[in-house]
Amino acid sequence: MSTAVLSRRRLLPRSPLLLGPAFVAGIAYVDPGNVATNTAAGSRYGYLLVWVVVCANVLAMLVQYLSAKVGIATGKSLPQLCREHYSRPTAFLLWLQAEAVALATDLAEVLGGALALHLLFDVPLLVGGVITGLVSMALLVLQKPSTQHRYERAIIALLAVIVLGFLWSAFAAQPSPTATAEGLVPRFAGQDSVLLAAGMLGATVMPHAIYLHSALVVHRFDPARQDDATRVRLLRTTRTDVLAAMTVAGLVNLSMVLVAAGALTGLGIDTIEDTYAALGDQIGTGVAVLFALALLASGFASSSVGTYAGTVILDGFLRRRLALPVRRLVTLAPALVVLALGVDPTRALVLSQVVLSFGIPFALFPLVRFTRDRALMGRFVNTRRTTAAALLTALVVSALNGVLLWLTFA
Repeated sequence: MSTAVLSRRRLLPRSPLLLGPAFVAGIAYVDPGNVATNTAAGSRYGYLLVWVVVCANVLAMLVQYLSAKVGIATGKSLPQLCREHYSRPTAFLLWLQAEAVALATDLAEVLGGALALHLLFDVPLLVGGVITGLVSMALLVLQKPSTQHRYERAIIALLAVIVLGFLWSAFAAQPSPTATAEGLVPRFAGQDSVLLAAGMLGATVMPHAIYLHSALVVHRFDPARQDDATRVRLLRTTRTDVLAAMTVAGLVNLSMVLVAAGALTGLGIDTIEDTYAALGDQIGTGVAVLFALALLASGFASSSVGTYAGTVILDGFLRRRLALPVRRLVTLAPALVVLALGVDPTRALVLSQVVLSFGIPFALFPLVRFTRDRALMGRFVNTRRTTAAALLTALVVSALNGVLLWLTFA
């Protein structure tokens, strides 16, 4: 066997070990913001917005694949590419909005963890927020090159709890297959349904996950050391990783809507606390507990991933690094303030997802630009069809946000 082949095999991990980064990024797609928006959609509108979940998940597959591809092809994260290819003022403004997105993300995740602890153990919300921050910090201890696999396994274990909790809840709710199929037809029912759709989209195609995934593959695979043949193999396995992770996330999100549509419609459900209580009354205490445990796992895991994404954003855009405990405290503070002020946590969750929806185009348009640049991507440049699909995605999201603004202020 040639020396070149042996060298290539040493550089490329075994295929099973290539799976994982998409599942870490995918935690962002099943965070407490998803719980708030999806259960609100199902309880208020039944199966009306099922199509939003399905379409958002299809878009997420494309977006996360492109994010991973740009990292594998260039050896750099999306924030790093923005810093290098845009003017300094533009890159700085992109960083500001990315930080706003990161703060909105962490707000949702800490609130979700605090709510779950309150539901399960009657822990005060403010104390629950502190506990969520501490647990996410403990998970982040594993996030370093020497223990990256351990971090990914811990996150995937929490994801398994999330999947079990929400899929079993959907099974117990016995949603209508016919109504679910009818919900695949795109339509709205007033301004509030548009607001919820934007929130669901922001909770699914999350900007910080777009930034993060490009960095995860760089940190995990070190593509700068690979030749083109090895990158082709990395990219092939990444497709599998993304397809599997986004399918799991899509099923979980769909189950959230179906649980609420099947068991909670017409009950006047306005908060996650109402959802928990109604599940106990309508289906059983065991299902309600599973729902809350899934929410707790979601808060712990997604808060950790969100803080990790924040470090990627700061380092990529500004070449600045904060120690993880400092970063954790900075992004934890707004959530604790919201909890201390007594703001309705479910409403804050939904509005935070709308903020995320407005941040999506600022991550998507640069991603489309870079992945269609042959000088940058080489043989991994997008096909015209892929570029057209990605550009259409960015335009649709931007249009939805424009409609939302018009409806809200007009």
